[in-house]
Amino acid sequence: MSDPGPSRHVTFVLTQSLECPSGLGRYGPLAHGLAARGYRVQVLALHPDFDALTLRRFNHEGVEVRYVGQMHVRKTGSQKQYFGPLHLLWVVAWSTLKLSWAAATSRSHVFHLCKPQPMNGIVALVLLAMGRRVYLDSDDLEFASNQFGAEWQRTVVRWFEDHLPRWVAGITVNTHFLLARVQRLAPHKRCVLVPNAVSSERFVPPSAAAIVEIRRRHQLEGRPVIVYVGSLNLVNHPVDLLLEGFARIVVKEAPGAILMLVGGGADLAWLQNRAMELGIGENVRFVGRVPPDDVPVYYAAADISVDPVRNDPVAQARSPLKLYESLVVGTPIVTGDIGDRRLALDDNEAMLVPPGDVNALGKRLLALLQDDVARARLQRWALDHREQFCWESRLDDFIRIYE
Repeated sequence: MSDPGPSRHVTFVLTQSLECPSGLGRYGPLAHGLAARGYRVQVLALHPDFDALTLRRFNHEGVEVRYVGQMHVRKTGSQKQYFGPLHLLWVVAWSTLKLSWAAATSRSHVFHLCKPQPMNGIVALVLLAMGRRVYLDSDDLEFASNQFGAEWQRTVVRWFEDHLPRWVAGITVNTHFLLARVQRLAPHKRCVLVPNAVSSERFVPPSAAAIVEIRRRHQLEGRPVIVYVGSLNLVNHPVDLLLEGFARIVVKEAPGAILMLVGGGADLAWLQNRAMELGIGENVRFVGRVPPDDVPVYYAAADISVDPVRNDPVAQARSPLKLYESLVVGTPIVTGDIGDRRLALDDNEAMLVPPGDVNALGKRLLALLQDDVARARLQRWALDHREQFCWESRLDDFIRIYE
């Protein structure tokens, strides 16, 4: 194959791993999509457990992946560990230096920053000083959706989030909220809206045997099941609202119902204790983190899934991967009517509730659990629209940023 040319050598600069939610759900599929279109693609990334990583450089389906340092948090199993202030400062400084060196010595001429954060923001300054072309992707409201040990850390993150759009050649975003925000910050910069989606290769409808096995493993046979798949960090995923609504409404009317929580995070232990306090310990299954390839079967093993949200800018800014992941395997999802969720769900009122309303969330979950006809209708709608939830339908829009 001939060399694709300098403008088609693209390096993604990522401050997390390709196994983290945005890496797995957004940046990995985009990188592989570009590679399939003939781009030469490299991913420079950090890892949540870098010291234990044995393979730090490899080629995956045409994409060169290099892990160069430790993330700002350590993740092992279903637990997330935050570093102390001095240790965090050392980790951030060293990893930023390693990421900057890897980018500076890369042969790419085009770099796409994955998230507007300080670490890759410094990398951007290095690259811009070298005359490289730099783009930015914003898929979240970083200063509001992350956990900080001190207010000065939030201030630093917000400064980079506000200024990076002004420095780069163009910006990609995943919601109208973020589109409006970056257009206010950098009104003359090119900006392209690219909502989230899922990998059609990873998210295939699971076999009946795989679904039966998951239901047997977690003792779900004959029980109505609600699934939540995602992070158990309350600062940006209010799973506490879900527990409250499930306990207050669903279990009282359907005592055999099961809530299955798939994922890990800093608030796992707190949520486990809260479930016991609410008297629903026997109705909640804390599954923990599962291999990415197993995620589709957990959605398919449930009657409905759920994306609990508050009425805040974090929810407005987010294009939730769990929404597309659930729909692409045909499982209806209940979420808050905020941001772009109504647009993504094509005004399907049966899957929308007022954000932050615990009673409304519980009542809608119960209503869908008890209405087989409505669930079947929503399942048919989801499967009929499957292609629009996959990355193949978004890739042309993403590539427009380089034109």
